[in-house]
Amino acid sequence: MKVTDGLELAIDEHVATLTLNRPEKRNAMTAAMWRAIPGVVGDLAADPAVRVLVLTGAAGTFSAGADIWEIAELSDNGDDTGLTVAAERALIEFPKPAIASIEGYCVGGGCQLALACDLRFASSTARFGITPAKLGIVYPISSTRRLAEIAGPATAKYLIFSAELVDAGHALRTGLVDEVLPPERLRDRVYGFAATLAHRSRLTLAAAKEIIDGRAGEEGFRAWQREARESGELAEGLSAFREGRSPRFF
Repeated sequence: MKVTDGLELAIDEHVATLTLNRPEKRNAMTAAMWRAIPGVVGDLAADPAVRVLVLTGAAGTFSAGADIWEIAELSDNGDDTGLTVAAERALIEFPKPAIASIEGYCVGGGCQLALACDLRFASSTARFGITPAKLGIVYPISSTRRLAEIAGPATAKYLIFSAELVDAGHALRTGLVDEVLPPERLRDRVYGFAATLAHRSRLTLAAAKEIIDGRAGEEGFRAWQREARESGELAEGLSAFREGRSPRFF
């Protein structure tokens, strides 16, 4: 299903796939694409049939970043980061697991989107870079801090200072990605893993994401515990364990 020019959505077996689809521009993000992401992600968050989100790019490329010509236009209006941060925040706050499936170039705004996902699986041919220093752009504070939290301060400085591209092996060593696979195995691994997550406890995953991301304190933790008991997910998990079967968290 087409969301807007350059953005497509498909849902299959509890897994939603949001595809960046501008192959003629290496899936560079237009303002319309940035604007559409929060609404799409919000709808997926509210859909009980969707349990996992996969973000990927078409034609063997994740994304070459924000469309440079549109960045120039936005800068003329005094704001070149608001749309990107809103899209990033929507992914970070999405209450279900979000996985970035990365092939080819994952640069600038593309890297920003990938890092907003919970996990990143990459092809061995993937290349990563954060390039605002080539354009005189100040990288958004939330994006800079998230990069430093995930890959460490030294790696964040290396990537932003140099604007150089690094390979998938470098990205794996620094924690920028979680797994690197041969190109022919990437899709099967991503969707196999997504299927596994889709059958885990929705509450456990949502609570863990909120706690790990620092959005739930002690009171939030206790609220999640109550909901696990009241929803029946805890009872189902224990019953399945005792009966030697797979739990049915649906």
